Amino acid sequence: MSDAKKLFVKTYGCQMNVYDSERMAEVLAGAGYVETDTADDADMILLNTCHIREKAAEKVYSELGRFKGLKAARPDLKIAVAGCVAQAEGEEIVRRQPMVDLVVGPQSYHRLAELEARTGGGARAVDTEFPEEDKFDRLSARPKARRAPAAFLTVQEGCDKFCAFCVVPYTRGAEASRPVAAILAEARDLVERGVREITLLGQNVNAYHGAAETGDLGLAGLIRRLADIDGLDRIRYTTSHPNDMDDDLIAAHGNCEKLMPYLHLPVQSGSDRILGAMNRKHDARSYLRLVERIRAARPDLLLSGDFIVGFPGETEADFEATMDLVRAVGYGQAYSFKYSPRPGTPAADRAHVDEAVKADRLARLQALLKEQQQAAQAAMVGKTVSVLFERQGRMPGQLVGKSEHLQAVHVTGDDVRIGDIRKVRIVRSDPNSLAGELVPEPQASPAA
Repeated sequence: MSDAKKLFVKTYGCQMNVYDSERMAEVLAGAGYVETDTADDADMILLNTCHIREKAAEKVYSELGRFKGLKAARPDLKIAVAGCVAQAEGEEIVRRQPMVDLVVGPQSYHRLAELEARTGGGARAVDTEFPEEDKFDRLSARPKARRAPAAFLTVQEGCDKFCAFCVVPYTRGAEASRPVAAILAEARDLVERGVREITLLGQNVNAYHGAAETGDLGLAGLIRRLADIDGLDRIRYTTSHPNDMDDDLIAAHGNCEKLMPYLHLPVQSGSDRILGAMNRKHDARSYLRLVERIRAARPDLLLSGDFIVGFPGETEADFEATMDLVRAVGYGQAYSFKYSPRPGTPAADRAHVDEAVKADRLARLQALLKEQQQAAQAAMVGKTVSVLFERQGRMPGQLVGKSEHLQAVHVTGDDVRIGDIRKVRIVRSDPNSLAGELVPEPQASPAA
């Protein structure tokens, strides 16, 4: 392995980008690269970018600027930009930062090895096409290295909803679902490598409709097929759209034991007027009815959501409608952001809410959401939960894992290892996690 080239990957944004970075590293392994934790000695630096947050492209250009010294000192160093900023900016990245050797969009990263081979000596490669072939069909088999006990698995990409604030349809393309057989094969491979929990990923994951032997399967059907895999103990999925929560998927939350009692179901606003302006195609009442149905199927469900405050045209009354919806639902976790325009989206050119007003509303919303999260955590004290341990904690002898409800739980003990699923009694609620004690496992009966 002394001839191996070193690859440094920096990932921004969502869980799908984490998954994509893993796959890109695997593609480049075929070109002789092994991953390194530092950029200083890398032969290739790969930035896997996200276009969701404000000024995402400018942050990428700023990050590239930090690598100018490395590139000047080592002209053979290759610098690549991948992901959604790459898709949105394309040739502009090379124009603004000539030191970049390679730009590749999220639908073309299966071509990374051949694109990398074209670069060097001043030659550059840019690929932001939406190829006809399925990139997943072109990706090579994964090496059988040991994995962390929890993993992501992309099952669906793209979105057809065209929310007025969102760039996903333009950077990830139309909705497309992977075939069931390919997903099952990848899941079995992950389980063979030590994975016990899989989170199914998609920009609109509950719109999944993948080809199977007997016709297309929806997400609920896929989950049930995955639940038949021995050794796969937990299944989650994200991110969902309320309009695609069908009866079968709701039922799966009640009758599929391996589907965890956690659901991320973004609503974005509680105001029907703003939801219409966002092109969400649902209203607050239908969302609340949906929440009631899901909780009837799984009463212990912990619900998470997304909220945008200060969307163009939002009044104080619209914002209060969002606060009312939050109070009505009671979220265990949530993500909230000030609206920021994305070039090319329908809302970008509309009149914007004053920044100070947005900041005030966001602070008020986040205070309410934090109160609900802390109440949900406090309600767990004294209860026994099942925890999948994933990593070492900050304290000596401490391990950290996730409960069924995706709450972080830390314990200290000598008889638990990473990858174990153990019963834990919660003894304390901290600001962003729970502290617990291991429940002794029952002793086997002595032989007669």
